[in-house]
Amino acid sequence: MLRILIALTMILMVSASAAYAETARAAISGTTGTSTVNGIAKFKDTEKGLEVDVAVSGVTPGAHGIHIHEKGDCSDGANAAGGHYNPDQVKHGHFPKDGPSGAHPGDLGNIEVDAQGEGSLTAVLPGVTLSGGKLNVGELAIVLHEKLDDFGQPTGNAGGRIGCGIILITQDS
Repeated sequence: MLRILIALTMILMVSASAAYAETARAAISGTTGTSTVNGIAKFKDTEKGLEVDVAVSGVTPGAHGIHIHEKGDCSDGANAAGGHYNPDQVKHGHFPKDGPSGAHPGDLGNIEVDAQGEGSLTAVLPGVTLSGGKLNVGELAIVLHEKLDDFGQPTGNAGGRIGCGIILITQDS
């Protein structure tokens, strides 16, 4: 009996550590044929939540809203991605700051783009994962918007969709 308990404990420990090893990438492309928008979003499950690192270029300088959307489809100018990922129907906000009771998990906030058209953002989304669990975003879309997300209701008034990429699980580090 003791051997069985030890074996089960070891299996659970390995499973728990493997859950935090999952990674994903999304190649962000412009939503029109003439767009210069491109970038990469990297995702990593951690004990604190999903770590998101985004780098973009070819974007108009200024702040741009960036969100995870409910569908993994960038067609039709990213309109096929649907609305913000919001499985619990929580108000719009800034998820890294407001958490799951104050914002929906698709709300990453704004990415600040410099005069050269380049910008980056790092955020941790507590309770969000790539797969498994209640709030998982693997195979959904990440969308870059044309304007600043002012955190207004219901979607932040960030305007049109200028970049989009599908979050694809990579299993590598």
